[in-house]
Amino acid sequence: MVVDGGSISVRGASGELSFDYHPAMTVEHNADANEVCVTRADDRRQSRALHGTTRAVINNMVSGVARPFEKRLEIVGVGFNASLSGNALELQVGYANTVTVILPAGVTCELPDNTHIVVRSADKQAAGQFAADIRRVRPPEPYKGKGIRYQDEHVRRKAGKAFGAK
Repeated sequence: MVVDGGSISVRGASGELSFDYHPAMTVEHNADANEVCVTRADDRRQSRALHGTTRAVINNMVSGVARPFEKRLEIVGVGFNASLSGNALELQVGYANTVTVILPAGVTCELPDNTHIVVRSADKQAAGQFAADIRRVRPPEPYKGKGIRYQDEHVRRKAGKAFGAK
């Protein structure tokens, strides 16, 4: 871990991340105790918010380079599937053409089977954003539940039309 001017860099088994923190924050690394201390100059509302955000981002960086963050998605629908080709994820989710999503740098994608996607990255924001981009291709619809959803997501189902009732 290196604190240099207005940035901090963290290196671990899963990669290397850096973060430019706000100038109102003071970040110190104590190598003996192996801890990072984030302090603020005053108690204004913005300083308190920046203090918590800076601390959380640095904590996520440290835990992400030790063990990557992962998001799991599942594809629900007849004939819906996914495949990997190089650094591109190809989705067949009911459109006439295959939708291709390019993997960003630092993000890996794994397919245990053709209806489940595991997105991994040391950067929590990058993993979450890429998973959201995949989900945005075909979000789950409320009538049949078809689409791409997070594995722990509960889709509220609506009742269909009632035939013959007046």
